[in-house]
Amino acid sequence: MTSIKVKFRPSLVRGKEGTIYYQIIRNRVVRQLKTDCRIFAEEWNKNQATVIISGDNHERYAYLLLLQQRMNRDVRRLKIIADSLSNTIGDRYTADDIIRKFQDTVTDESFFSFMREVIVQLKRLHRERTAETYTATLSSFLRFQNKKDLLLEDMTSDLMQEYEAYLKSRGITMNTISFYMRILRAVYNRAVEKGMAEQRNPFRHVYTGIDKTVKRALNLKDLRKIKELDLAFHPALDFARDMFLFSFYTRGMSFVDMAYLRKSDLKNGVLVYRRRKTGQQLSIKWEKCMQEIVDKYKVLLMFDFPYLLPIITVTDAQGARKQYKNRLCEVNFNLKRVAERIGLPIPLTTYVARHSWASIARNKNIPLAVISEGMGHDSELTTRIYLASLECSVIDKANSLIIKDL
Repeated sequence: MTSIKVKFRPSLVRGKEGTIYYQIIRNRVVRQLKTDCRIFAEEWNKNQATVIISGDNHERYAYLLLLQQRMNRDVRRLKIIADSLSNTIGDRYTADDIIRKFQDTVTDESFFSFMREVIVQLKRLHRERTAETYTATLSSFLRFQNKKDLLLEDMTSDLMQEYEAYLKSRGITMNTISFYMRILRAVYNRAVEKGMAEQRNPFRHVYTGIDKTVKRALNLKDLRKIKELDLAFHPALDFARDMFLFSFYTRGMSFVDMAYLRKSDLKNGVLVYRRRKTGQQLSIKWEKCMQEIVDKYKVLLMFDFPYLLPIITVTDAQGARKQYKNRLCEVNFNLKRVAERIGLPIPLTTYVARHSWASIARNKNIPLAVISEGMGHDSELTTRIYLASLECSVIDKANSLIIKDL
């Protein structure tokens, strides 16, 4: 007789999530199979051994729903394994045999279901931008599959080459193809790490590199043209130009970090914030040109409103995220109109400010290590080998040199 049950172990720390595990009893021998599923005590129905799926928080609701689906899938797999062992070797199998077989079984896991679980986990970790890129990749791959699900074991080299050919036929650039492939590879590798799939290297014959792109950096002459352009009668273009300049002044700060800057981040002439992409903390000496932009738009923000710039004007998290994305689209659209007015040779976006700061800094012979630290890069491996950290004053001096010439 074999019994398989879902159990919940609450945390000993008040207010902290507890752990879901599976209890397998075979011939009165009890074994436990751990999972990485975590919920709060009030989200568990002990009598029915199920997750309570409710609440106003959409992300939490989606997470709990996926969790319950995964638990149902796991229990179904465990029962199938028990039946299979019974048919193969009779009553001689043990609870340990079931667990071992479960951990080795890789044939009935849905790739799309697993990827959705990864996306929900990213959202729980407040990595919204990464979750959005994973969602976009999933949507593209689903279109290729005509929304037909596939198992992890079906992720083969041939399939990935077919997907690459599909993307090429639709005029997708090689960098975008690489972007999709690297995300799918990251999800697949995570499944391998969890023991849910066998490593077959399905991405070995598709492109996962980075193509050289059209130059996206401006020189100081072009930046002066943008700064000096008269946009007094074009407030939308003026705002886009100011956000572009603010990004440049702050060492190429990304638009998402600008959007979420708080007034409390500015103290004693220093702006301190954490990059939303990496979590790295950066400190920037506050310059007059930065203050001029903030002062220009003070009237658009209520006195007690927390944000420094008028990009986000709502307080709820979901609304803030949506507004940030809309404002980014608006600003980039208007920056292209700004570029047309002065005949710039490249499409102008907020990201050009970041490229431009790095390019101009390099042309001034500022060391790569200073540039890397100043922009908050966390993947400059060469820089990290020679220099663990830099004094903020060194970076601020470099930034002052660049701003002075503008």
